[in-house]
Amino acid sequence: MAEPTAAVRINPIVCGETVPSRDRTRLDGVDGTPLAEIGTAPRLLAQAAVNRMRRSSGGGAPDPDVFAEAGRLFAAAELDGETPEDYRRRVSAATGAPIGVIDRASEGIRDSLGRTDRLNRAELPQPFAVPGFETRWVPRGSLLAAIVPNNHPEPNVSWVRALSLGYSVLVRPGSRDPFTPRRLMAALLTAGLPPEKASLLPGSHELGEHLLTQTDLGLFYGGPGAVERWRTRGDVLVRGPGRSKALVDAPVTEDLVDDLVDWIADDGGVRCNNISAVLVNGDHTALADQLAESLAKLPLLAPTDPEAVLPAINRDDADAMREYLRNLTEGAVDHSGHHYADGPVTETADGNVLMRPLVVSTDDPSHPLVGTELPFPFVVVAPWREEDGIAPLRDSLVVSVLSEREDLAEALVLEPSVRKVVVGRTRPWTSLPELPHDGSLAGFLMEPKAVVNAVASA
Repeated sequence: MAEPTAAVRINPIVCGETVPSRDRTRLDGVDGTPLAEIGTAPRLLAQAAVNRMRRSSGGGAPDPDVFAEAGRLFAAAELDGETPEDYRRRVSAATGAPIGVIDRASEGIRDSLGRTDRLNRAELPQPFAVPGFETRWVPRGSLLAAIVPNNHPEPNVSWVRALSLGYSVLVRPGSRDPFTPRRLMAALLTAGLPPEKASLLPGSHELGEHLLTQTDLGLFYGGPGAVERWRTRGDVLVRGPGRSKALVDAPVTEDLVDDLVDWIADDGGVRCNNISAVLVNGDHTALADQLAESLAKLPLLAPTDPEAVLPAINRDDADAMREYLRNLTEGAVDHSGHHYADGPVTETADGNVLMRPLVVSTDDPSHPLVGTELPFPFVVVAPWREEDGIAPLRDSLVVSVLSEREDLAEALVLEPSVRKVVVGRTRPWTSLPELPHDGSLAGFLMEPKAVVNAVASA
């Protein structure tokens, strides 16, 4: 077991300058260990940062090499006295995510920053140009507010990509993971990002909402309620729960069950593209039993253990989580309960409270539980019939189609509320840099502008 990582002090950073804050809060790990003292940004400081960055915005996008170097530094270098190992342990201890999740996320961030130019070009049409006439893709504004989440480090790549497209960015980190944006900020500044291009402003939800109203565009990650509040705003790109689903319209084999277990529980079930609902053409309760039996075998290890696969929560939240799950699943069939003596919220001998997988089923594919996403391996199994069509599969980041019905897959491709379709036994997060994750980030940040040059066309 690794030695505990010392607590750190995190303050707001405005245009590369650390600004000590008198408003402070302590961040403890899910096991109660002090991890950081956070200096939060009061609204006055946040507004001053907005004003200062707006005055200095412009100047074009930094060289792609800046981001590639920042990615390498983020994954491998000591930054502001923090080693990569310190960073990973802090994020795991703070969020409860298994440390292996953070290891893989660090590699993913490094790889994404190494190809920002490729990612951006893949999401924009090829510009038109003939002598005297051209189309250029330019930023829709100059200042972006990014309200980033706690569930996984990789969404932070989005605000770095905004920097790569020429934006100046104000980041309000998640309350449990200020470590990832802080480390990214240090890596970017060390790699040569102009200091006036970015600020880090820890603070409340109200601070985040203020930033969204003061900048040209916003990038917002949040839960269902917050997403509903912002989704109608054309100047805010909203990223909410994935509600990813799988359709099983094929014989259920042992290998297929193993695949579904992987899709449900990989990375502790905290990803937006983990499967949270399985629709079955056949005996859905039998499949639910098989999934529950397999998922119950996942080991109970502290999140900072390299072999850990399940997330942990704060001990003080355990009773509230038990009550929440009881109320949420009332009326559904619990297929996991008889595998656990104390239910899915499990206290271990070493003092951790782990979230064990929970499999429930319902006879109604339109039941509100279908599509519910929780930050641990949670899945609802329901029946699917041919006459149901794609209706139960709507509102999904990913739909994995285990079926030979080509018309069904094509209907899902054309369905606006489904963001990605995966056909066959392939992990839902399988992708290439040229494929969008959830629509086009560059398409939101950029717009086409016509340039006519009479001199050049003469």
